[in-house]
Amino acid sequence: MNAVEIEQALSDLALQPFDGTEFPFQFLAAFGNKAVTIDRLRKGNTNHSDVPGGVLQRSHIHIAVAEPGQVGQTLAALKASPGTAKAKAKFVLATDGTTLEAEDLATGDAIAADYPQFPDHFGFFLPLAGISTIKEIKDNPIDVRATGRLNKLYVELLNENPEWASAERRPDMNKFMARLVFCFFAEDTDIFPGTTLFTTTVDRMTERDGGNVHEVLETVFRAMNVKTQERAAAGLPRWAIEFPYVNGGLFSGSTEVPKFTRTARAYLYQAGQLDWKEINPDIFGSMIQAVADDEERGALGMHYTSVPNILKVLNPLFLDDLRAQLEAAGDNKIKLLNLRKRMARIRVFDPACGSGNFLVIAYKQMREIEAEINRRRDETDLASEIPINNFRGIELRDFPAEIARLALIIAEFQCDVLYRGQKEALKDVLPLDSQNWITCGNALRLDWLAVCPPTGTGVKLVGDDLFNTPLDQAEIDFENEGGETYICGNPPYKGSQTQSKEQKADLAVVFDPYGISSKQIDYVGGWFMKAAAYAKATKADSAFVSTNSVCQGRIVPLLWPVIFKAGSFISFAHTSFKWANLAAHNAGVTVAIVGLSSDTSKNRTLYDLNIEGETTVREAANITPYLTIGENMVVEGQRKSISGLPDMSFGNMPIDGGNLLLSADEATSLNLSKRDEETFVRRIYGSQEFIRGQVRKCLWIVNEELERAQEIGAIRARIEGVRAMRMASKDAGTREMAARAHQFREMYCGQRHTLILPGVSSEGREYLPVGLIDSHSVVSNLAFALYDAPLWNMALIASRLHKVWVSTVCGQLETRIRYSNTIGWNAFPVPALTEQNKADLTACAQEILLARESHFPATLADLYDAEAMPDDLRRAHERNDEVLERIYIGRKFKNDTERLEKLFDLYTKMTASPAKPKKGKAK
Repeated sequence: MNAVEIEQALSDLALQPFDGTEFPFQFLAAFGNKAVTIDRLRKGNTNHSDVPGGVLQRSHIHIAVAEPGQVGQTLAALKASPGTAKAKAKFVLATDGTTLEAEDLATGDAIAADYPQFPDHFGFFLPLAGISTIKEIKDNPIDVRATGRLNKLYVELLNENPEWASAERRPDMNKFMARLVFCFFAEDTDIFPGTTLFTTTVDRMTERDGGNVHEVLETVFRAMNVKTQERAAAGLPRWAIEFPYVNGGLFSGSTEVPKFTRTARAYLYQAGQLDWKEINPDIFGSMIQAVADDEERGALGMHYTSVPNILKVLNPLFLDDLRAQLEAAGDNKIKLLNLRKRMARIRVFDPACGSGNFLVIAYKQMREIEAEINRRRDETDLASEIPINNFRGIELRDFPAEIARLALIIAEFQCDVLYRGQKEALKDVLPLDSQNWITCGNALRLDWLAVCPPTGTGVKLVGDDLFNTPLDQAEIDFENEGGETYICGNPPYKGSQTQSKEQKADLAVVFDPYGISSKQIDYVGGWFMKAAAYAKATKADSAFVSTNSVCQGRIVPLLWPVIFKAGSFISFAHTSFKWANLAAHNAGVTVAIVGLSSDTSKNRTLYDLNIEGETTVREAANITPYLTIGENMVVEGQRKSISGLPDMSFGNMPIDGGNLLLSADEATSLNLSKRDEETFVRRIYGSQEFIRGQVRKCLWIVNEELERAQEIGAIRARIEGVRAMRMASKDAGTREMAARAHQFREMYCGQRHTLILPGVSSEGREYLPVGLIDSHSVVSNLAFALYDAPLWNMALIASRLHKVWVSTVCGQLETRIRYSNTIGWNAFPVPALTEQNKADLTACAQEILLARESHFPATLADLYDAEAMPDDLRRAHERNDEVLERIYIGRKFKNDTERLEKLFDLYTKMTASPAKPKKGKAK
């Protein structure tokens, strides 16, 4: 269940007559627990509560219904209960049907509420559904409730008006929803005169069966598009004249409204009962955009990005500098005035703006700084000099683009109320500004200099309809020319393997002029390149949230040299962290934040997480494209190890049409003698077989044994199957291989042993799953092999150092680690090792192998689960890390960034061309 559904379920529960026996089970059902889970708890099979009348769900919550007036005492009993601790319950809750109290045992946060109001605290309990609790949601439930009400209305209207769900009519539906949002907000903030004018009008003027609701709303919308002086001639009914002139493009164009049912009218009225003045536009905008998206509606309310995460982009981009200037100005009125004038000319541009939350947060933060300036200058009554049309955006989809503009309008009004008072805010809010500063279009195809012109020299065009303004009308004048431009946002994440044909074409448009192929570049790379091109034309800094893959692997040598050549450098960066939204069972995607600038006077700052998860800040002379401190460089693949390590190669490729590879059952069905089985059948390992313990076998026939193998009918038939498959191939090389149809393309195996490393493995493991197999086992082409390599090589691969190196320079397949022998192994820099170093590392590798063996038959997937790694295995790896890292720097590294910086420094030195001797006279 998502947050919206949980809020609704709890609200429904609070409205029902209180049933003490059933309440615990009803409460748990509201968080998506399955009926079978509830049934087991009810029967006592899984309920291990030791409190009378209690219900204890392991790892979640301990609930008890109290006697009247005994809620506090019951809650204390739940906290003190041995069962609570033993079951690792996260929450305790007690209620008597009159009041309800609960506590989060991990944080100590607590709530106390009258029973009918406990759904107001639904955000407090969201972890019970595996949903990350975000403070803004927990403290302000109106945004989730409003989203839920509008979603119900939206679905009901589309059921009644299926034609409005078509591609042609969907924009009309979205336009209608945006108008409703404004009306609900306007009536609760006195933008509309009187009390709840809109909802009261709907209640009074419409029929209970919903039959004429569309006609009433069409009239209301038409009224808000008629100027006051023109109303007498417009023929508006008396009851509609009370609505003010709004326009601003919001009520222009068609006023058509979908037909309503009785249920839809009820949903409309229920939405109007909420207190919309408390709406937080940056939260609500993110949530409401999902209402109009069929794919996102299932995750309704789960795409909100928290303010602290957004500020990780905006603060170092420009807000920190504004606050520093404010601090430096003190009470100097001239300096304060200059800062205010500077802020009035700043443009914030999000070319992937969605519903506008980056723009809204930037606007609100700047208004807060401006308000402090006005306070120090004793000018608190002044209107803001920061125009909302300086906050520009591009969004591909029409509805989020409309919501983004509406969110900025709401944010502006709320800031006016906060800093100037209700009276002054109301005086300036209507009519709405009709300029179109949020453009609906493809950001990688549009000219950013036209959408956000640096000097305002574009043609000034004002749209008369927010929803149908042509794209070229985005090119309008700024009142404040010559100011700073800051580009920011969270562009879409699409790896090269998951891009659509259209998205690949978008990237080609961006990168073809630079003469580089975009086939391996992530979609977000297009935004970085366009930002660098924009900054080449005019002074502008930028910062984007990106999957960390943009600073890893094959993308680095393709993307970053071009950006640097365009004149931009990395001015600040946040190294990898989880970008977790309000999503159930979702740890969040791993992202990095990268800021670009062309202003060489700027300081360069690297933000990183230490072992305790705290952010550290370091000034840097230069930040590399791998987000480390050092000189710009890219890691190139090497044919041989730069450290003199043994050769690592792919395993053996069958190219067999399924004839040389065997399942365990197929191997048995060959009916071979023990001697023949030992001669011709071997166990084969690819990535899955090695990591998950899956058993697969293969025919392994050396030339000297071919004649004997062909005497066995079952084997001969499989050899002929290989021959036929290869002969039928269109590839000449494959057809040539038909002459040795009894063999894999390669026939490599160790004489003593083989070190095996899967080609692809989960990014969630702390270490790469390297291992040792015997000389009678074969490695397939889905894994890498080191044949007969010394065991200390395993210690290198099994280290944290190597995992960090590979994660950074090799890149990923989707989110999984994709190993490369040429970059991951051959380019891996290792200091010269003494014989004692090798002996110490060999012992570490043996300790790791012994720890694994002690947990037989657990697979590597089991053993390296981040949540369940055995203590002895973890200690073995930690010992290995310590031994290896002392070889590098004499101590353990502080964090992964320090590891990378040392590795890159060593790589640079090991790959530097030797200096040529100077010419001179012979002696």
